[in-house]
Amino acid sequence: MKAFTTLTGLVAPMDRANVDTDQIIPKQFLKRIERTGFGEFLFWDWRKKPDGSEDPNFELNRPETKGATILIARRNFGCGSSREHAPWALEDYGFRSIIAPSFADIFYNNCFKNGMLPIRLTEEQIDDLFQRTAKHPGYQLTVDLNTQTITDEHGLKLSFEVDGFRRHCLLNGLDDIGLTLVHADKISAYETAHGIA
Repeated sequence: MKAFTTLTGLVAPMDRANVDTDQIIPKQFLKRIERTGFGEFLFWDWRKKPDGSEDPNFELNRPETKGATILIARRNFGCGSSREHAPWALEDYGFRSIIAPSFADIFYNNCFKNGMLPIRLTEEQIDDLFQRTAKHPGYQLTVDLNTQTITDEHGLKLSFEVDGFRRHCLLNGLDDIGLTLVHADKISAYETAHGIA
């Protein structure tokens, strides 16, 4: 898993609450088990018109959000089914951090397991970020997981909380398999001592 330490990136605002996983990655695209290749289907039903062309009114189709790595949204982001494909699609599209007032629990956990940093801020802080994004074209944020801060070039400095274990895993690029492999020498020694290897 790719480590997350500090990210400076363009912000894409999605002024919507209750964005569910079926909108993040619709069910018809869940036929593969690889973690890559889902980015092109992200928000498919919102990004595309019925004829398959891009809807220029959708947030992520606007020129000013192309290449965004930070997504800001409203409460309850990632609700709905528990599909892990949702963070896969967001990450494959290019997002490394999502900032919202609240997240669905399973989606929130899946983000950490896939190298993405979900950040919870207050409704007022999120309102301020939306206003800053509208005021400053090409608005960027710096998310620093070491210091657990979010800053911009216009005087903003916010703190956020992350569970210590999750923070450790992200900073070191450790998913569940990586956590096991940290102990590879001890596992090998045990297997040898017990005639397993």
